[in-house]
Amino acid sequence: MVSAQGVAHSRWEDAMALAIGALLIGLGLHVLRSAGLLTSGLSGVAVLVHYATGWNLGVALFVLNLPFYALAWRTLGPVFTLKSLAVVALISSIVDHAAALLTISQVHAAFAGLAGGVLIGIGLLALFRHGASVGGTSSLALYLQQRHGWRAGRVLMTIDVAIFVVALAVVDPRNVAWSAAGAVMLNLLLALNHRPGRYLASDQQR
Repeated sequence: MVSAQGVAHSRWEDAMALAIGALLIGLGLHVLRSAGLLTSGLSGVAVLVHYATGWNLGVALFVLNLPFYALAWRTLGPVFTLKSLAVVALISSIVDHAAALLTISQVHAAFAGLAGGVLIGIGLLALFRHGASVGGTSSLALYLQQRHGWRAGRVLMTIDVAIFVVALAVVDPRNVAWSAAGAVMLNLLLALNHRPGRYLASDQQR
C-alpha cells in the first residue's frame, strides 16, 4: 500500500495494521452487542439478522459480505479483496469468541454506542489506510470515493439512515437512537480523517 505522499507500507506494517483494525472492530461489535445495540453498514445488518433470528453473528457477518467481494475484486483489485476477506474472517472469529474472552456484565447504552462507534471507526481507518476494508458498504463507499471523490464517511452515513429505519422493527427505539449516535461518531471519524488524496483505497503496488 502506498500513501498519497508516496511512502510505502511494508508487508509487516500492513499485517500489523490489519490485525489491529480487526481486533478493534471485533471489540467494538462486542461492546455494542453487550448493550443490545447495532452498528452501521453491513455489520449492522448482520447484527439485525443475529437479533431477529439468533443466527451466529460471526457467520452472518462473513456470509453477508461475500457478494460484495465481487464488486471489490472488479473495482479495487484482487489484493484489496483478499486482504478484506482475511480481515472479515478474523473479525468474525473475534466476535464469535469475544464472550469467552471478555465478559461485559453491564454497560450503559450511551457509553456502548459511543465507545463502540469510536472503536469501529478507528479500526476502519487502520484498514482503509492499509488497503483493506470490512467489505459490504465499506467497499462501495471506498469505490465511490476513489472513482468520484465522494467522501466515504458521507456515503456510509446515507446508507446507515436506511439501516436504522429498518432496525426500528427489531430493536428497541432507544437502543436504535444510541446505535445511531455511535454511527455518527464512527462516520465523523471517517469523514475527518479519510479524505480523497490523503490515502487511497487501492493497492498501487499491484
